[in-house]
Amino acid sequence: MNRVDQHLSHKLEERTQAGNLRALPVSRQPIDFFSNDYLGLAITGLLNSLIPNIHNCQSTGSTGSRLLSGNNAHTEELETFIASFHKAEAALLFNSGYDANVGLLSCIPSRHTTILYDELCHASIIDGVRLGQCANKYKFGHNDLDELEGQLKKYKGHGPVLVVVESVYSMDGDMAPLAELAALCETHDAQLIVDEAHATGVFGTHGEGLVCALGLQDRVFARVHTFGKALGCHGAIIVGSALLRQYLINFARSFIYTTALPGHSVQTIRAAYGYLAGDAFSNKPLHELIAYFRDRIEASGNNNWRDSNSAIQALVIGDNMRSRDVAARLQQAGLQVNPILHPTVPLGMERLRVCLHMFNTKEEVDLLFDNL
Repeated sequence: MNRVDQHLSHKLEERTQAGNLRALPVSRQPIDFFSNDYLGLAITGLLNSLIPNIHNCQSTGSTGSRLLSGNNAHTEELETFIASFHKAEAALLFNSGYDANVGLLSCIPSRHTTILYDELCHASIIDGVRLGQCANKYKFGHNDLDELEGQLKKYKGHGPVLVVVESVYSMDGDMAPLAELAALCETHDAQLIVDEAHATGVFGTHGEGLVCALGLQDRVFARVHTFGKALGCHGAIIVGSALLRQYLINFARSFIYTTALPGHSVQTIRAAYGYLAGDAFSNKPLHELIAYFRDRIEASGNNNWRDSNSAIQALVIGDNMRSRDVAARLQQAGLQVNPILHPTVPLGMERLRVCLHMFNTKEEVDLLFDNL
């Protein structure tokens, strides 16, 4: 075994001993409490029925980057529609939420910029921050407004300041205090960036996201909406000003140097947004199920559940091996619940992550709690 292979083998053995060696799952249980398909658009096949003439696309691929051969009128019309839907001036499509965050956060900062980000931000945000030119990159305690205000006072007047948060956090399911964050940023001349990945489709009358639901769209510099969760398809978009869009086209490397989304992806995204914008859409049944789930938590007397009013519910178990064992027992009962292990979450915060969907029933929730 050569030295590189020795290194790889050693690191994998460390993961095995820690009980957090990752592997690609294949089996799926009948009852889905683990996917991010909150509205059921992907799993139920509803989105497929809404896509017109998907097999009549002129090509199976876009043939190149948007700046070369991959741009077309349909894509630009989609961006205009989505910008209007999210009450923004402009929007730019990216191939994934990861690409969007990395592109945005690596190209906006200069060496004089300060970035302040919540300690529980997604890996794509952290990676984007790391790739940026600025030397001043600091995290603050999760939803800790006092700590953030202290940092804002410290760095005010030393160059541009960006504050980066998620509207709904992917592992705890709790929400950022967006109104208070916007007020702090305005007071201290900072710009707020919000990742709406787990709020898109779930919050707002038509799923516009938490920023729009709170009427804060004019007080946020940039928002990232992803399509691989509640919208049941793939890709992402950054919404903001026309100036921001033009800048990203010129400087966001994850946009410039990648092949554009193919035509069938553009059609699928448009169908998903058409569904959200339609008169028949309602996410009320999902919120009714969330309320029922929270009632079951309260009745159980188990204080290890995280406080969340979103589609993400987390039961902290605090150990990799035990989290795996409980998840395996639930899967044996036909309930697909996955463990979330360290290092994805902090040591001692290993957990079960339960995702609720429009297609889940109260009877399925009861079955989950009975087995727990």
